[in-house]
Amino acid sequence: MADLRINLTGIPSPNPFWLASAPPTNTGYQVQRAFEAGWGGAVWKTLGDPIINTSSRFAAVHFNGQRVAGFNNIELITDRPLEVNLKEIYETKKRFPNHAVVVSLMVEPKREKWHEIVKKVEAVGVDGLELNFGCPHGMAERGMGSASGQQPDLVEMQTMWAKEAAQTPVIVKLTPNITDITVVARHAVMGGADAVSLINTINSLAGVDIHTWNTVPHVGGKGAHGGYCGPAVKPIALSMVAECAKDPKVSVPISGIGGISSWQDTVEFMLMGATNVQICTAAMHHGFRIVEEMIDGLNNYLDDKGIAKVTDLIGQTVPKYSTWGELDLNYQVVARINAETCINCNKCHIACEDTSHQCIDRLTDANGKAYLKVREEDCVGCNLCAIVCPVDGVIDMVEVQGTHAPMTWNDRQKALARKNSESSEMEAV
Repeated sequence: MADLRINLTGIPSPNPFWLASAPPTNTGYQVQRAFEAGWGGAVWKTLGDPIINTSSRFAAVHFNGQRVAGFNNIELITDRPLEVNLKEIYETKKRFPNHAVVVSLMVEPKREKWHEIVKKVEAVGVDGLELNFGCPHGMAERGMGSASGQQPDLVEMQTMWAKEAAQTPVIVKLTPNITDITVVARHAVMGGADAVSLINTINSLAGVDIHTWNTVPHVGGKGAHGGYCGPAVKPIALSMVAECAKDPKVSVPISGIGGISSWQDTVEFMLMGATNVQICTAAMHHGFRIVEEMIDGLNNYLDDKGIAKVTDLIGQTVPKYSTWGELDLNYQVVARINAETCINCNKCHIACEDTSHQCIDRLTDANGKAYLKVREEDCVGCNLCAIVCPVDGVIDMVEVQGTHAPMTWNDRQKALARKNSESSEMEAV
């Protein structure tokens, strides 16, 4: 079997699957159960000054029969005394010395506060620290969490304060509630971050009960925005990981977070630059033993690909991830429908006719049998028909051999600029 061991900026782990800082890592009992199930590491639920949590704090978005397509929470950091957490962290690390025990931290943006908590936590033998600059609710109203994470200078300064006292690696957890995540990632690195983790949860309101008119969730008839996670946020998280991975000014290891529910998701995040992944919602939905399927699936995938080490996946797709301006505008694919396997549900025809480019015809063969056919000369290769088709493999997107050389929008603009410059020079002469 392939070697699943990873090392995130000096923190070794038997596999890339970590539990994220969240309800599943609230106690030593839970983290130890997770390690027994096979998780390679865990980021302890955020420590700081204990708070009071609300009763009624979770909500979910179910979509088209899928339970928990998205998950929302208004839970805050630990509500247990620091001393209790530290005792359980020490006991957990002592019992599981080969597993990664990282502790999430959040305190007021004061130098002495960061020094104090860093020293206390490291004294019990943790492998690393994660600075929580991402929580979008509750703590943000107190000047912490995403309130800090949205200000690059505060991210840099607080990272620097933590690094002044830290002896173990410092990971900075980034908020997605910002225009450009690479800006804060760069400032985390400028402050001395050894790695970044992303994304934290997204500002959200899960819903409104149309019968009571209360928000979901509500606390005695009152509601507030919360943090959104789960499978629905995966595309957003993957994009932000990719942006950081390709940015030469970030250039530190990445711990990928956001909607990861399977070994396939893990492979995608690692290909886009993540060294490991952190998982929460999937564990809350299915329990800790979900990691067994993830480990087996990842092992089988690597074996099938002939890949000896999981770390060989890291960043392999990053060079293929660019900007729109670098895409070849002369590249072309068209849709082709396999009449033998098509069930003639007409979903592709309706979608194309109503919302795309009207290039799928409904025809009848010599025996009177109806079939669908794409007019390839009118097809723009948008993929919509293949997306809505309910049967895998019926519609293929086929590359068409072009007659024109590759051309990008950037190349076109450069050529246009040269032409204008030459014209100006001729006029001057």
